[in-house]
Amino acid sequence: MSGPLTGWPVNLLVAGRRVVVVGAGRIAARKTEPLVELGAQVVVVAPEIGTAMAELEAAGKLAEVRRRGFEPADLDGAWVAVTATDVAAVNAAVFEAAEERRVWCNSADDRANCSFTLMSVVRRADLVVAIGTGGRSPALAAHLRRTLSAEIGPEYETLLQLLSEAREEMRAGGLSSEEADWQRAFSSGIVDLVRAGRVADAKELLRTCL
Repeated sequence: MSGPLTGWPVNLLVAGRRVVVVGAGRIAARKTEPLVELGAQVVVVAPEIGTAMAELEAAGKLAEVRRRGFEPADLDGAWVAVTATDVAAVNAAVFEAAEERRVWCNSADDRANCSFTLMSVVRRADLVVAIGTGGRSPALAAHLRRTLSAEIGPEYETLLQLLSEAREEMRAGGLSSEEADWQRAFSSGIVDLVRAGRVADAKELLRTCL
């Protein structure tokens, strides 16, 4: 795969699902941390375990650690595979085993051995903004993530809760939330009100706009 990896952006629900991570160095640990935070059952396969991954194991956050080289059977029953090694042959072996088992596979910095790519993410509770570059420049994606992280502060968590509650109230009252003028609320400064801590005023503004 020499061109951009343009795909269909999705939100994988990994909670309770088996994810196999091949490799246990710094990059593998960095990819493992969000998986365990989201409730995935992470199995790590690697001959040697790095410090960060060992800390995750000691904290009881890993389902299993297999201290040996990768074997195709490691992907039996897996839902997703993540490879983070600097050995091209290992990456290729994981990808081949994943393809045979119809398991999604991502190989760090190895586009030829991926069936999906990861995006840089800004997360504010249930609000998620993902940035991808088709695999062409992870550095640009990371830069945009840092920029958006500064713009999308914790006030958006509160705003999301207000908007969700308003939507549910409308639906409970038999009204269509699709026909509501949500943009009017944004144009009227609701974000600034929430950012200033004036949540009650933001709720009232939302009522008048909808």
